[in-house]
Amino acid sequence: MLHIVDDEEVIRDALAWLARTRGMTAAGYDSAGAFLAMLDGLEKFDPQGDCLLLDVRMPDMNGVALFDALAGRGLTRRVPVIFLTGHGDVPMAVDALKRGAFDFCEKPFNDNKLMDRVEEALAASRDAGAMAEVESRLATLSTREREVLDLILAGKMNKVIADELGISMRTVEVHRAHIFDKMNVKTAVELARLLK
Repeated sequence: MLHIVDDEEVIRDALAWLARTRGMTAAGYDSAGAFLAMLDGLEKFDPQGDCLLLDVRMPDMNGVALFDALAGRGLTRRVPVIFLTGHGDVPMAVDALKRGAFDFCEKPFNDNKLMDRVEEALAASRDAGAMAEVESRLATLSTREREVLDLILAGKMNKVIADELGISMRTVEVHRAHIFDKMNVKTAVELARLLK
């Protein structure tokens, strides 16, 4: 989902139209506060990725302040931010880029180049979402399951794992089954691919 935060309705509408020409869904917000309110009520992120096109100059809370709020919540990888800037805002946008913004586009911008960057940001968001999902699953493993997991990833057989950990082979098999279930994989190869 492409999120567009700009206080000018004509800009929001034009960017949403551009997004639709590329098969993307888009939502517009007339202020940083409106976007934060939507974010506060959001149950889950779009599995196809999220990207925020953000105008720097807005009344009330400007784009940089909104970016800082997202960074404070740890969301700038899951919701990459592309700043839309006027000429005088470039130093501000470059500073935000150094602090983790995905990119900035100077107005007037090239429509195709901007949408290409949005597609790249959506791909980065999907990757970040997938990584967060894997980390969430890893967090459900017990300490012993993590030890068994590390040895499975090292390519060790159940008997060797049992010997190294001082537990029975049957216990290793039970841990292995729990790990595969929690990580939603069927084989050690799938597990290794998931955690590469």
